[in-house]
Amino acid sequence: ISSSGFDRAMEMTSTRTSSASTSRFTDELRTKVGNQWDRIVHHKFTKELADGTIDRDRVLKRYLVQDHRFLDSFVVLLASIVAHLPSLSDRIPGCQFLAVITGPENTYFERAFDKLEISNQERNVDNTPDADVTRKFCELMRSAAASQNLEEMLAVIVVCEWSYLSWGQAVLKENSGSGGICRKDFVTYEWVDLHSGPAFEGVISYLRKLLDREGEKLKSQATSAASSEKQAAKQKLDACEKRFLEAVQLEEDF
Repeated sequence: ISSSGFDRAMEMTSTRTSSASTSRFTDELRTKVGNQWDRIVHHKFTKELADGTIDRDRVLKRYLVQDHRFLDSFVVLLASIVAHLPSLSDRIPGCQFLAVITGPENTYFERAFDKLEISNQERNVDNTPDADVTRKFCELMRSAAASQNLEEMLAVIVVCEWSYLSWGQAVLKENSGSGGICRKDFVTYEWVDLHSGPAFEGVISYLRKLLDREGEKLKSQATSAASSEKQAAKQKLDACEKRFLEAVQLEEDF
């Protein structure tokens, strides 16, 4: 997927994003989690992944097996978002991102499993059960999708992808003075590459703008609509925030 493709699609999407508020709705949500975000971004795992010192047998294998378990629920969530967006121009970038998840990202996992000699038997859930946090995260994604509320779905996916971009950018910056991240093994450096750079930044810009738009719309309804609509909007805002906070907690736990 190209960054230019996202840029063109976002030109159409951003024209419908509210600019009534000086602070972005997504920034307001992120502020509510405080230092949790920094703990996710500046984690021992991401630093060791970038410099190539991560324990491949005890840490990386477990991480990749469990992370791959999210993929199906993530696809359900993203596809549900695409289905609930109001226009083709909104949907196109989401479809492009869906192709990345089911294409290059899934292929990365398969190549990494082969490289690390993780057998199909080891990957089988009967032999390697879902971790508690894996199960909860999959449940959150599917629950948000089943809610049919666009703002709840976006709250979850924005946490998933924005936090990954944040740590991807952080490790690139931290390693810039030492010649960059370790590129001896694709298993480590490609995971960083998948979650950094202009194309992925375009994905996050797209998702955040969609959530900003939904949030601003609900905030406007919560202050200026008829009383019954006000209450409904406030309930939707509360549910959106709850999804965001829960997703952040699960990212930290994972």
